[in-house]
Amino acid sequence: MKEFLHKIRAAIAIATLLLMSGCSIVRLGYDHAPLLTWWWLDSYVDFSREQAPHVKQAIHQWFDWHRNAQIPEYVDWLATIRSQIDGPVTSVQVCQWSDELQNIIAPAFDRAVLLSAPVVLRLGDAQWRYLEQRYIKSNDELRRDFLQPDPEDRRRAAIKRTVKRIENLYGKINEEQKRLIVASIEASPFNPEMWMVERQRRQQETLSTLRQLASESIASEQAAITLRRLIEYTHRSDDSDYRAYQLRLAGHTCEFIARMHNSATPIQRQHAYDKLKEWEMDLRALMVDNSLQTASE
Repeated sequence: MKEFLHKIRAAIAIATLLLMSGCSIVRLGYDHAPLLTWWWLDSYVDFSREQAPHVKQAIHQWFDWHRNAQIPEYVDWLATIRSQIDGPVTSVQVCQWSDELQNIIAPAFDRAVLLSAPVVLRLGDAQWRYLEQRYIKSNDELRRDFLQPDPEDRRRAAIKRTVKRIENLYGKINEEQKRLIVASIEASPFNPEMWMVERQRRQQETLSTLRQLASESIASEQAAITLRRLIEYTHRSDDSDYRAYQLRLAGHTCEFIARMHNSATPIQRQHAYDKLKEWEMDLRALMVDNSLQTASE
């Protein structure tokens, strides 16, 4: 169930991803997010004609709730970070920002569970087989991106990904900052082999749990209890060794982000400030759009 729910979680968090997209079409993207979410989930499950209306209704209900309940909190979170990045930051601050965002979006996942539980109970064997094949395809894609056989190819790909993410927020980096990125990647505890093993373990548990839920005559409220637990495990693994690894990786990432920010020039910090402000203003515009829509109803 975990991997399917991870897709629900990711799809339902499309609004959050849109915030960080770095483009000026957040409002347009958000307005189309229900349709994009439908396409994405359907590509993993292949919903039947009878199931499709229920799924689409649940997606729209979630986004209606999200626009009202979550976007104002994203705005406040972005404004808080923006007010703190004019000077040096610590790894503790960075981890705190991450924890705050996790707490903000936690209700979104819980709402996803409530809305998706009745849908999950309608899925059948043909869809488990479809989902299993989709897992194989997605794992192959991730192996190409993260598990290149040649260590140097893998290293170059990791550097390219990280530079792109950093420059999205701070603008063009210099050679010294690129060396900082390289050093961080070389010291990182990130283990793509371990990550892939855990991912496949979750996928097998996903399929097993889905089949079990479908074979039992239970209410959606009972199914939601299982779904909540599995979603929690996508964030905090139920495997103690892997959970310890997650904590090491999170600490390293917070330290790296703090060091990268502290290396930023005034121009780069202004770029980051402006980028956060741009996302914040787009979200405020969504709030205004929603208020106007509500007033006209």
